[in-house]
Amino acid sequence: MVAVSLLFALSSVMGVLSAPTRVSVRGPILYDGRAPLDFSAADLDASKEPFLTVVKGSNNASQYTQLLGTTELPTPLWNTAGNLQTEQVLAVSIDNSSIFTPGGFAQNGFRRTDIIAQQGGSPANLLNITQVGTTVFHFSVKTDEARPLNDTHEYQPVFIEPSDGTHIFDLQLASGSPFTNPTGDLPAANARNFRVRNHAGQTLFESELTNGNWHNFAVQVDWDNRTLAVLYSIDCAELQPVTGVEPNESAAPGLQGEFHFGLLKLPLVNPADSPEDQNNVVAFGIQEGTLEALKFSGIFVEGTQRGIRAGNGRAIRKIQA
Repeated sequence: MVAVSLLFALSSVMGVLSAPTRVSVRGPILYDGRAPLDFSAADLDASKEPFLTVVKGSNNASQYTQLLGTTELPTPLWNTAGNLQTEQVLAVSIDNSSIFTPGGFAQNGFRRTDIIAQQGGSPANLLNITQVGTTVFHFSVKTDEARPLNDTHEYQPVFIEPSDGTHIFDLQLASGSPFTNPTGDLPAANARNFRVRNHAGQTLFESELTNGNWHNFAVQVDWDNRTLAVLYSIDCAELQPVTGVEPNESAAPGLQGEFHFGLLKLPLVNPADSPEDQNNVVAFGIQEGTLEALKFSGIFVEGTQRGIRAGNGRAIRKIQA
């Protein structure tokens, strides 16, 4: 596992990895979740492609997810057309109404707003496009300083979730403390860190969450060999590999899932609950119900046949074992 902070240059991480080889061509975009400037609140409410917006509370999707138009710039990595803004930032929020109720079962332990990648009216249509061979999932995350997160909770802002509820990989945002039963000391050590984790929940890469910066990630998934590799940068810096090719073998062969991004907040254990209920993180626990948010941009998935987009119009070869 590699750890890095904003004050600890990425070059020191690169010292233990092979320098990336630049290439002049890039792989195909398989899914583009960068919200165009004409995408509207009504489009969010209607779950218009490329987003499925049903994982939320009882209000309209546009109450929980705000399109920021030209009021805030997205990650600068992909705005290469004469430095003109080409996408909108998505601010994804939760409050005490953010209780998802699938099939009539209220997930009272969580507060969540998820945006799910879809094509042709269904996330399933993307599985055999974005989750075969070797593909790369890009996402950029930024804090919302007006609606801060709670350092005592665990958050999972990005993940690929199969039907069994596991994650092929996820971004665990420990601008919070990992859920434990019983609850440990709060906030946990390194509570301002985020972690990219594999299917087994093992941390592959860890870095400090800083306010005011775009944190750019790319996760390379080799679906055949069941491996992961992580690339990372801050703001306009080009993506660099921060891990080697790491095993993801607890993910069964052929396992695929929906690509989610947004804000999933886990509860704290409620001492008043029964021991059985204390272990049911989905349905029970303590939530403050506060208004919290994260900002997203640069969401897309690409193939690696001709390289990985690193930003600023450049590309590198896929990460090799």
